[in-house]
Amino acid sequence: MSNDEERQEKRGFKVEDRRRFSDSGEPRSEGAGSTPPESTATGAAEHGPTGQKAAAAEPHHPDPLLTDLNFSTFVISLSTQALAHLGEIENPIDRSMAVDLGAAKQLIDILGILKDKTKGNLDTTEAGLLDNMLYDLRLRYVERVRRSEKA
Repeated sequence: MSNDEERQEKRGFKVEDRRRFSDSGEPRSEGAGSTPPESTATGAAEHGPTGQKAAAAEPHHPDPLLTDLNFSTFVISLSTQALAHLGEIENPIDRSMAVDLGAAKQLIDILGILKDKTKGNLDTTEAGLLDNMLYDLRLRYVERVRRSEKA
């Protein structure tokens, strides 16, 4: 090892965290722009280039319900929202069975746009799911409109 390399290794580098808030969202007590104690050259090995601790220090456990987002789950999500607006299933937030035909029609139209714009780009399973969802939602919408006109 040359003298220059030894000097570089001994000198290290300093990481300065200028964020005004901590990782938990609390305002920093040492003030914005000051260097927290862990941001020295000795702690630099465990920090990334942004001064944040490496992911290995705290493993991230993603929500298992959000990990498999793909086209099919997106279509099912939009369909579920449409069903809630049609009053077919309860609203998961307030547990109501409110009917909003305008919102339901808009979601059905969005699914129709997706069908048109993705034509030829979907596999048979995705295309079948989208076709079946649209067919079912359109029938339910027409039935709901007819029931509301009679009432």
